[in-house]
Amino acid sequence: MGSQVCFADMHVKPGDSILAKFERLVEKAGIDQIDFKDKFVAVKVHFGEYGNMAFLRHQYAKVLCDCIKARGGKPFLTDCNTLYVGYRNNALNHLDAAFLNGYNPLSTGVHTIIADGLRGTDEREIPVEGGEYVKEAKIGAAVAEADIIVSLTHFKGHVNAGFGGALKNIGMGCGSKKGKMEMHSSGTPRIDAGKCIGCGMCVDHCANDGVHVVDGTAVIDEDHCVGCGFCIAYCPTGAIMTKWDEAKPVMNCKIAEYTKAVLDGKPAFHVSLVLDVSPDCDCERHNDVPVIPNVGMFASFDPVALDQACVDAANKQPVIQGSKADPQVKEASVSDHMDGARAIPEQAYSEHAAGGDGHDVFKMVHPDTDWAAGLDHAEKLGIGTREYELVVVK
Repeated sequence: MGSQVCFADMHVKPGDSILAKFERLVEKAGIDQIDFKDKFVAVKVHFGEYGNMAFLRHQYAKVLCDCIKARGGKPFLTDCNTLYVGYRNNALNHLDAAFLNGYNPLSTGVHTIIADGLRGTDEREIPVEGGEYVKEAKIGAAVAEADIIVSLTHFKGHVNAGFGGALKNIGMGCGSKKGKMEMHSSGTPRIDAGKCIGCGMCVDHCANDGVHVVDGTAVIDEDHCVGCGFCIAYCPTGAIMTKWDEAKPVMNCKIAEYTKAVLDGKPAFHVSLVLDVSPDCDCERHNDVPVIPNVGMFASFDPVALDQACVDAANKQPVIQGSKADPQVKEASVSDHMDGARAIPEQAYSEHAAGGDGHDVFKMVHPDTDWAAGLDHAEKLGIGTREYELVVVK
């Protein structure tokens, strides 16, 4: 038997609204089965990098949090800091980006908490039962200490994972900086000598004698560095960074193991919106033309079934002409595309354009990714099943 996944499209009749339909979806999917009374509820959402416009509108989060509050819960919106240098790599900048993108208490009715603290080092180590790659996941403290996990995901493409769905929102998203480094990298960090100012902050916060300042520039000591990522968190100029060298299928498996750590032993509920399906993650400071038309909203207790249902629905859609999934766009020169020249003729633009023919839109955009590896591994870990029954909500 597959897991139940509820689905609602984006059509509404006069007098109805998308937000009302969203609430009906959540209720039909069984959110009332969870006892929220006086429980802390971590609502995991991606607030969007500032400059990106594809992230989910905050109104969806408000409706979801209102549903939880109506059932006696204490929800808060949360995410962990990023590993790379950007608007969200420390809690203060992260909150600025979240508030600018609409995720503030006045708009959502709940507080926003950066789960892994000021620098991304506030974490809890949680054992991964059955983990092959990760023995103890490093999870943002606020998520680890919550009673209930609810994920609200913008389903989109991703350069490493293939697509970003519920598993990535939970697993990668709830990892502290050290955790994100563990998922992204198979070894030690690297130093950009051009950015290093030789301040020694990395040395002061290394417990393993794994970094030294030599002639005014930090140098990683490969014999002592354990890859914990603390130096990345404390570097004031972003000169220390991960090597981003983990094999992509292995990274997806690590994401599944982190997801298991976050969800084990806790009630959980998951919602994914297949809207504005950008080719890349909301972590980017920009977004591109959606690769497919809007599909709709999905909800389930099973994040594996949810991801499978979303990717199946996405791959039944026609590819949007002129998007990065269009084969002729991929063949066009970058300069022509950036100059605004029409890269595609008006005639039919591939046999994939009609949709529903077995194409994989995410492999079309990122051919060297393997999104199925993560779902297979999550199923093996007992997080959920790729088999599902789709229930349509009007």
